[in-house]
Amino acid sequence: MSKKTSRLCIIDRFEGDWAVIEYGNKTFNFPKELLPQNAKEGDVLIFNVIIDEKETENRKKIMEDLAKELFKEE
Repeated sequence: MSKKTSRLCIIDRFEGDWAVIEYGNKTFNFPKELLPQNAKEGDVLIFNVIIDEKETENRKKIMEDLAKELFKEE
């Protein structure tokens, strides 16, 4: 297997609501609902992962507020 081929994400099969993705010598499950509807076994996928900084900050604030509430002195 070439180095380039070992870096590809390839749909191996579908199991219920999951796609089994091959990445090098490993496999992982990925929610089928997040794939294009026409995705099929053997398709090569490109993932473009972006951090949602605004939502990350919102969740951080929520967790900080919960911690303050949980550990507030009475």
